[in-house]
Amino acid sequence: MELTFIYISISGNTRSFIQRLKTDLENQGHQVETLDVSTLDNATYPIERPFIAFLPTYLEGGNGIDNGDHEILTNGLGDFIEAHDNFKQCLGIVGSGNKNFNNQYCLTAMQYAKYFDFPFLADFEMRGTPKDITRIGQIILETYQKA
Repeated sequence: MELTFIYISISGNTRSFIQRLKTDLENQGHQVETLDVSTLDNATYPIERPFIAFLPTYLEGGNGIDNGDHEILTNGLGDFIEAHDNFKQCLGIVGSGNKNFNNQYCLTAMQYAKYFDFPFLADFEMRGTPKDITRIGQIILETYQKA
């Protein structure tokens, strides 16, 4: 199966997770292409194949529930997904973050899912664990099989 992951990584946690997930899925015989939009200098282009998005949470201000929030650092992924109607190719999003931030944990990914109307598929904390790799890999394979 050919899989495509589009993500943004600021601290390196998401990149680390994607690299380990890619290796695991390739070891199972799948082809995986990845794109870190933070390397594109705000450039966008149409995506012609289904993909899974990965988004860490970086917010400032508010608690994200009753007094707002402001996304910082990761807007490039949202811009890329929105450009050229790329969101229509997105099969879903995987969020990451730090559980210490309580209600803000994976909040940005949940907001993208609602705004773009695609499913929130899964979450992992920080760099994720080997169990997260297995769990999320299975969810991704099932999502592609259904598509």
